[in-house]
Amino acid sequence: MLRVAFAGTPEFALPALAALLAQHSVVGVLTQPDRPRGRGQKLAASPVKLAALASQLPLAQPQTLSSAAARAPLEAWRAQVLVVVAYGLMLPREVLTLPPLGCINIHASLLPRWRGAAPIQRAILAGDSETGVTIMQMDSGLDTGPVLLQRRLAISASHTSGSLHEALSILGAAALLEALEGLAAGTLRASPQPLEGVTHAPKIGKAEARIDWSRDALGIERQIRAFNPWPVAETALEGETLRILEAQAESAAIQPPKDDKSDHPGAIIAVQDDFMRVRCGRGCLRVTQVQRPGRRPVAVRDYSHSVALTGRRLG
Repeated sequence: MLRVAFAGTPEFALPALAALLAQHSVVGVLTQPDRPRGRGQKLAASPVKLAALASQLPLAQPQTLSSAAARAPLEAWRAQVLVVVAYGLMLPREVLTLPPLGCINIHASLLPRWRGAAPIQRAILAGDSETGVTIMQMDSGLDTGPVLLQRRLAISASHTSGSLHEALSILGAAALLEALEGLAAGTLRASPQPLEGVTHAPKIGKAEARIDWSRDALGIERQIRAFNPWPVAETALEGETLRILEAQAESAAIQPPKDDKSDHPGAIIAVQDDFMRVRCGRGCLRVTQVQRPGRRPVAVRDYSHSVALTGRRLG
């Protein structure tokens, strides 16, 4: 059993913290300061803070770790290893070298592919067939540290960033325990990341959620999956914003004939069963779930009962 300090902030970090509590001695938790959230912009605790308080763990929320005073709680915990999962603060050299076994990070990609803030969304957007988790020894770079182990996961056509996020958080927690066991026994050695295959996953911007119907249908489908549950892909129907939560690209073999009304990208060709067929720059998209401003998400079948859709144009 190791003395482990933990640094994390969002829900993605919770399975790892729970796994550590079950098998190791968690001596303290670092998490981001409370932030304004919601319509009222009231200060709210992070998911990791709530979990730490529920388990009565020592807790610190420094704005930065650059000062000796901010690092004092971590030093006092005398951890053998610091586990970092989506913490959100850069670790200075003084922190990286503090625990005897170093600082271990769970990253939601197969490094060196998708270094950065949004590896899950970028993998879906790029059409990757698989992703995974990397357990690595942290260094001063951004996701550049040597790899302890990796575990792979296939990306299915039904994965959204939300469902893939959940699957990878569980996979990462199991991989973390395996890595810590190897470190404690001295049987696991880190290997430098290869120089080939480096890609970067910059933070998602809300502007990326706007659908460009001149793109191919498969690319738009990936955009919708990648941005569910946030920021959610969106378009407009005659001036009103319409969020698209679920859609599937049609096979290239299933292409309806074009006419003057349906030839333009974004044209709603027809409403059939539980979807509306939308013309794209290449191919068609079957949209099955939408959301109007201030309303709950609804199936297109229900949406079409209140809004005439066929022959209108999105965008």
